[in-house]
Amino acid sequence: MDHFTANTKRFSQVKEWIFRLTGFLCSLLSSGFGIILASSRYWRLWEFNSKVVQLVYFGLWEAYYHQEFNVSGSVTRILVHSPINATWTISPEFRCAQSLILLAMLIKPVVVIFSSAIIKVRIIKASVPDIEILCYKFCVLILVLSSLCTVLSVTWNHVTDLYGKTTLDFPTTFPVNKVALMKKHHTHVFSLGVMTTALSLLAIIMFLFEIRSLKLQSNPNVQHVSKQADQKI
Repeated sequence: MDHFTANTKRFSQVKEWIFRLTGFLCSLLSSGFGIILASSRYWRLWEFNSKVVQLVYFGLWEAYYHQEFNVSGSVTRILVHSPINATWTISPEFRCAQSLILLAMLIKPVVVIFSSAIIKVRIIKASVPDIEILCYKFCVLILVLSSLCTVLSVTWNHVTDLYGKTTLDFPTTFPVNKVALMKKHHTHVFSLGVMTTALSLLAIIMFLFEIRSLKLQSNPNVQHVSKQADQKI
């Protein structure tokens, strides 16, 4: 009976560590993908019927295009970037994407810090279940908020760009006019946003399992019932 109880306890501890580490790794990956998403230059990709500029890549804060320059008699193709600022006509969905992705990127590292701190506490065996539960609840709240920000920004941008009508437009100094727009291309940003959100949701599930486990540990009545059940076995 004692051997069975010891094995059960050991299995429970292993399971808790799996939830704990999986939640931490998923939140870490989600934070990393969020940074990649925010810095991506492929939020939109427009093709133009123009000899000067054929493709324009849109990041959240800069637009990129290749332009040919005559340098010392030889034609050189250079990647040029243009800041998306007040001189542009910035559409509502694009401005929303800028704000929401920036918010999601800034708050996610807090989850990584909190979850890594809990792991460190567990390693040194200085368990404080009530504080750990509070930290996990805070992590879940942040991940839910960041997931909503990410999903809303990438979905609204994707749908408006490809299937709706966007008001995003270039300044007068831009080398190509929006009138010459020929085609809008799919990019990986929507898929990356979905993957980032999926990792956040997986981390949320792992943290909820951890909260449930910590509540069981901190509840004397549950522990007493568990011991009685072991004694009966």
